Amino acid sequence: MRQPWRVAVVGGGIAGLAAAVRLRDRAPEGTEITVYEQSGALGGKLRTGTLAGGPVEFGAESFLMRDPTGAESAAVVLARRLGLAEKIVHPTVGQAALVVDGGLRPIPGGTLVGVPGDLERVAMVARPAADADLDGGRPLVGPDADVSVGALVRSRFGDEVVDRLVDPMLGGVYAGRADDLSLVTTMPALARAARVEHTLVGAVRAAQAAAPRAPDAPVFGTLAGGLGTLVEAAVTASGATVRRDAAVRDLTPTGTGWRLTVGPTRDPESIDVDAVVLAVPARPAARLLTGPAPEAASAVGELDYASVALVTLALPQPPLPELSGFLVPGTEGLLIKAATFFTTKWGHLRRPDGLALVRASVGRYGEEAQLQRPDADLAATVHRELSAVLGTPLPAPVDGHVQRWGGALPQYAPGHADRVAAARTALRAAHPTLVLAGAGYDGVGIPVCVRSGETAADEIITALGGPAR
Repeated sequence: MRQPWRVAVVGGGIAGLAAAVRLRDRAPEGTEITVYEQSGALGGKLRTGTLAGGPVEFGAESFLMRDPTGAESAAVVLARRLGLAEKIVHPTVGQAALVVDGGLRPIPGGTLVGVPGDLERVAMVARPAADADLDGGRPLVGPDADVSVGALVRSRFGDEVVDRLVDPMLGGVYAGRADDLSLVTTMPALARAARVEHTLVGAVRAAQAAAPRAPDAPVFGTLAGGLGTLVEAAVTASGATVRRDAAVRDLTPTGTGWRLTVGPTRDPESIDVDAVVLAVPARPAARLLTGPAPEAASAVGELDYASVALVTLALPQPPLPELSGFLVPGTEGLLIKAATFFTTKWGHLRRPDGLALVRASVGRYGEEAQLQRPDADLAATVHRELSAVLGTPLPAPVDGHVQRWGGALPQYAPGHADRVAAARTALRAAHPTLVLAGAGYDGVGIPVCVRSGETAADEIITALGGPAR
């Protein structure tokens, strides 16, 4: 009689937990699932804490409600599976601003992550280059090519559009720079259109026209009670054994599966399993892959990450504008790169005590030195810069929190998708029961991570021969 499958999920972020839930739902009954998390906390960059006696997100704050096809996103589907659909709430204020010349200006509409489809609509924020976006008689991007977003937009619209619009919007999502980020990975819809269209305006409009439209549908959602509830519910639904503070230091193929070396070098533990979902960032993944899959290790080892700090302040109700927050171009010379007015943006976070919660993101790729400041210095600088941008001295905070995310945000350089595809092809050929999952490979955002984990689980079920339930 065949023994139950034993599957190890290495990494307790949302990708790993989504993989565990999928395995529980689709793998044969009796499958033994164990999640190994190096730290003491599950959820990765989903972390709900408390500030001044109320809940607040110290990591990701929301998820997209729809996927590129217009269907419910993987995050929404997972929330439904976990019985959390009724807890989904949406922003009460959606308009954000840009800091331009020290003041706030509404982000112009009609753009695709800052790339305009109508040049006149962005003129109050950035002046597009005149007559640069000409039809050269061929598509903007070759059929197999990838370029940086910044390089493409600069060549067509000039520096101001990149520096004042595209760069801050990409920076807010990826903590990176438009000149270093892959068009194919960060803006796939625009990349597809650019392989057909001869002008960038035409490509933006084509990408927008191809996107499913639901004018009254909310774009973003989160969970009342915090995204930590998604983590807790996923752990429960997975039925997995969860091992915190359990570093997996080595993966060795055994012929019938894998041997994990877990724990400190002075007291290692060896564990045999049938398959492994490797849901950790690229650098630790590369270390684990070096022995069994050197080609895959080399490919993922080239991936890089940015560090950021999130500074959250609880303020006696200041006169905040009716905005969800603002983005800061690097040309403004501020430490803050983005700010969110939590208690304005999210109605469920508004507090009876009148406190306002404001969070600022500090740091981008290449700016790690700025994050060496002590917590108190970061908080004081954020408070001072918020006052300057809003044009009024803000009251002293009654509480604050600095959350540092070192090496946490993947940077997708041009060619990223090809490197990840090469790593996965090498793994499938040599070790089909070892699968990569997570933001480092497939893109940022909770829905992408959930889908990545679920896809990895499906591949494991296929590799072990099923049948899936």
